[in-house]
Amino acid sequence: MNSSYLDNYGSLLLMFILAAGLAGALVTASSAVGRHKKTREKAQPYECGVMPVGDARAPISVHFYVVGLIFILFDIEAIFLYPWALIYSDLKVFGFVEMVLYIAILLVGYIYLWKKGALDWQ
Repeated sequence: MNSSYLDNYGSLLLMFILAAGLAGALVTASSAVGRHKKTREKAQPYECGVMPVGDARAPISVHFYVVGLIFILFDIEAIFLYPWALIYSDLKVFGFVEMVLYIAILLVGYIYLWKKGALDWQ
């Protein structure tokens, strides 16, 4: 091995070794020190402070997932506005026109979803 290779990546390798060692030590210490008494309360499923009642396979409306995906879609598209805002002064008129077109396409998509009723809760 070349000494410059170790100089470049040696600290990274050391960080990975230390992180893996610390993770292993914490898991080992937790299993050695922690109590392992099984009770009915510990074996019961727990979600958000709500006690489980009924069937776990209750149907959930697909509309919930559609609205979630739409939110993620528009949220990710809004993230593209931040780099544009940082270099806006360098782009001049071209950057402004491109962003107006980008926002117009987003607006057309949003109006389409609105007209189709994808955003209406019933």
